[in-house]
Amino acid sequence: MARNGVWVACYAMAMAAVESAVVVYLRALHGGAAPASVLQYALPDRLVLIEVGREAATLVMLAAVAVLAARTARNAWLYFALAFGIWDIFYYVWLWVFIGWPPSLGTWDILFLIPVPWLGPVVAPVIVSCCLVFGSLWLLARPAFVVPRIAWACAIVGAALVLLSFTLDYRAALARTDPPRFRWELFGSGIVVAVGGAIWAIRSRSLATRA
Repeated sequence: MARNGVWVACYAMAMAAVESAVVVYLRALHGGAAPASVLQYALPDRLVLIEVGREAATLVMLAAVAVLAARTARNAWLYFALAFGIWDIFYYVWLWVFIGWPPSLGTWDILFLIPVPWLGPVVAPVIVSCCLVFGSLWLLARPAFVVPRIAWACAIVGAALVLLSFTLDYRAALARTDPPRFRWELFGSGIVVAVGGAIWAIRSRSLATRA
């Protein structure tokens, strides 16, 4: 399992380098001044559609590697979470290495395009990805651990709140204007609910084991 995890991580880091290289080329050809248009939305509409397709293809590739690395559906989900988290983090790492962007973790970006544009400062998806990486590694190392339904419910509610924080103001990207303030209250609530549910599940199992 450790060997598969290493190869999944290597694939995700390499895939992130490819993705960031594509963005470097697009940025060189189509610059944008406003934060919401700095990458994808300075592009012609036809190229934006191609970008949507590229993002969908990336998800398929990450999922395919996760399925190949896993023997169970549970581990396939965990490997996908691991690959997605590492890919997202190293996407920004490689962009910074290649062109020095983003200049800070507070820099705004178009995070995703499916089904609507996701907006937010770079630090927000990095936080989510760190949670995905840590959580997936922890669970992969404990194959016998069964996640309680309450923890799953907290994860789903937390994910919904985080997604809302990214997508409620998507019209700013469509209008190619500067986005409003980031909805930290939604984002923070989502992270607290999801992580809180995970901590509760871990503590509950620990107490049950001791008993």
